Amino acid sequence: MNNRNRLTTYILVGLVLGIAVGYFAHNYLESAAGFADTLSLVTTLFLRLIKMIIAPLVFSTLVVGIAKMGDASEVGRIGVKALGWFIIASILSLTLGLILVNLFRPGDAMAAAGHLPAVTESSGIAVTGLTLKEFITHLVPTSIADGMAKNEILQIVIFSIFFGTGAAAVGARATPLIDAIDGAAHVMLKVTGYVMNFAPVAVFAAVASVIAKSGVGVLSTYGVFMGEFYLGIALLWIVLIAIGILFVGPRILQLLRELREPTILAFTCASSEAAFPKTLEGLERFGVKNRLAAFVLPIGYSFNLDGSMMYCTFATIFIAQAYGIEVPLSTQLTMMLVLMLTSKGMAGVPRASLVVIAATLNQFHIPEAGLLLLLGIDHFLDMARSATNVIGNGIATAVVAKWEGELSDPKAAGTDIATSPLR
Repeated sequence: MNNRNRLTTYILVGLVLGIAVGYFAHNYLESAAGFADTLSLVTTLFLRLIKMIIAPLVFSTLVVGIAKMGDASEVGRIGVKALGWFIIASILSLTLGLILVNLFRPGDAMAAAGHLPAVTESSGIAVTGLTLKEFITHLVPTSIADGMAKNEILQIVIFSIFFGTGAAAVGARATPLIDAIDGAAHVMLKVTGYVMNFAPVAVFAAVASVIAKSGVGVLSTYGVFMGEFYLGIALLWIVLIAIGILFVGPRILQLLRELREPTILAFTCASSEAAFPKTLEGLERFGVKNRLAAFVLPIGYSFNLDGSMMYCTFATIFIAQAYGIEVPLSTQLTMMLVLMLTSKGMAGVPRASLVVIAATLNQFHIPEAGLLLLLGIDHFLDMARSATNVIGNGIATAVVAKWEGELSDPKAAGTDIATSPLR
């Protein structure tokens, strides 16, 4: 068993043990909440280690990739293609969520059961930084040190594009600097390997903590809603994979195998961010040139969160249905366009999907208190959203690489990400 398969197996074992220990704690410990809070420290430590890696990894790989492209027009062309794909994928995700929530109407069952939160109750979700003006002004960092300190991926990408393009324009005089940054990228990839060895323990702690605090009963209470949402996620996967096959061919199934580990990691930790380093590695093993993957993938983390976007339309209309509010089709389409804008850049916002939904509810006069219906199960829903975000960004990067002729056969190349130079 190679190291990747071994780590995947350990993560799955951690998931199963976490469910068992969490169930025992919830039913037999007097202070299950205290036990859950203690375990959550382990998950917090792991996610902080991941966040520690992301900023230098994105900066170093992206700068080297752009500098080696050597042509600003190539950067612009790839960026336009990537954004074009992201917009199409966003529309598909939002539309699918809208269709399914109108077809299943999960809010009707919740309304019939009663016990809805009073419309005057507060969800406790802060609604900030979601207007178009704030998003645009947020694109460019006032200080790259501040952007890196806060792990603002989009700001790091913007600065890295300018830095890499400037290095390419300088030419030979920038070569020593680019070589040094290239070395830093390899160091960060090695550090990633060290941190990932801790993943099974973090997965165990995350799952055990949630089950200990909420119990499995919450799953039965919201079983129908969660089942319908997970069915929607499965359909979205099928759509994304089918479109990927149209552009990349049957090799897309190989890509899914390469992304198996980061997908499981994102699912069990309920964090797309936790899977970023491993997703980058998986794409290179698949044959995507590192310089392109390092450019497209970070942008996708801000513009192409397919699972999160489907959830936004699904959850918003669900809350309206639960309170007996009929939303006309024209209003739903307007809502979809609003979500299309406000969802961009959500990756750096804590509990991002809930923040976006809260802003949308306020704008369309739907009780914000409806978010209280989702808070108890949001972690389980976030698991599916995060895994889908990984798959969506992986397929998007592979498709752009195919369009650019930057998708090679890794078996023929015979390279390994741990030892090969950034290409």
